[in-house]
Amino acid sequence: MTQNPVRVLLLEQIHPDAEAILTSAGFEVESVSRALDEDELVERVAGVNLLGLRSKTQVTARVLDAAPDLVGIGAFCIGTNQIDLDAASERGITVFNAPFSNTRSVVELAIAEIISMTRRMTEKNALMHAGVWDKSAEGAHEVRGRTLGIIGYGNIGTQLSVLAENLGMKVLFYDTADKLALGNARRCISLAELLAQADVLTLHVDGRPSNKNLFGEAEFAQMRPGSLFLNLSRGFVVDYAALRRHIQAGHIAGAAVDVFPKEPKGRGDEFVSELRGLDNVILTPHIGGSTEEAQQDIGRFVAGKFRDFVLDGATAMSVNLPGLALPQAPDTSRLILIHRNVPGVMATVNGVFAEHKVNVEAQLLGTRGEYGYVVTDVDASLTAEMLDELRALPETVRLRVL
Repeated sequence: MTQNPVRVLLLEQIHPDAEAILTSAGFEVESVSRALDEDELVERVAGVNLLGLRSKTQVTARVLDAAPDLVGIGAFCIGTNQIDLDAASERGITVFNAPFSNTRSVVELAIAEIISMTRRMTEKNALMHAGVWDKSAEGAHEVRGRTLGIIGYGNIGTQLSVLAENLGMKVLFYDTADKLALGNARRCISLAELLAQADVLTLHVDGRPSNKNLFGEAEFAQMRPGSLFLNLSRGFVVDYAALRRHIQAGHIAGAAVDVFPKEPKGRGDEFVSELRGLDNVILTPHIGGSTEEAQQDIGRFVAGKFRDFVLDGATAMSVNLPGLALPQAPDTSRLILIHRNVPGVMATVNGVFAEHKVNVEAQLLGTRGEYGYVVTDVDASLTAEMLDELRALPETVRLRVL
């Protein structure tokens, strides 16, 4: 690290357990309750070693240029599309996220919304608050026996599949990757096959750019008349103007949406959407993972990754660099080298050790795309001359000494 103590900046109301874990590791932690825009972040990141954020703060190449001491970024959420991963890798910055911690919370929200829309509870609730007693079974159904279609059969999609089956639903799913079907769920070979059969359709895809505008006019038109639609994944994957048209036409009977292409920056800001004011439409402010349990788990998980990364060089489950964890040999010094993945680089690195009469006690290498990550324990004191030689290698992206 470039300074002592390690400086950490946490944004967007990250759970207090994260700060407690990092503070107990000897790190200096500053917490900010809101997201920062690019200009604000550029002003704040100088001297910061670890940056933690959620979904609203955008980490651009410009931000990274203003943070020469930054070695790690933690997305305290599932998605990492708010971070320029290529720019981070080029600068030797390791990125972590929390791919599992809020899965249950998102799934429970989806189940609640499916039941609420199927029973048309939103409309009954609005009428009751308006003083209207409308006791009627018209348009209300049980979820048992209905078909749930899941687009994206990852961590959330698979757990939703299991719980939906326990409610008596038939489950179909579509995913571009080969996935093992759980329980009695059945994979559809095409999106069209899924749309033609689902009474309830729910999206659980990731934030990769290729998913932009995944679901629009053509897809809504293929859905069954009277079906329900949910999106708890990413706002930019759906054409919401098309969804509004199909709801107003009566083709889609209801919708539940938790994510939007443009979301307000903070609590209390005005929310603008073409979906406001529609009957049997549930709108929630990106709270799929916003339970106290999920936020605590996320805080603990990513903070633990930060701690292990700084103290031991462990990168297990890193988003952008090889995931490694090597127990440190006793009485050794540890070096962490991020390098360009080119032939012969390790021979060059170990040649520097040999030239300086340094014996390698343990070494672990992993590569991922254009980059390699190597952890090396040596049995001798590290001289400034040797470290300078390693840093000067054309293949070196970043060298850390623990």
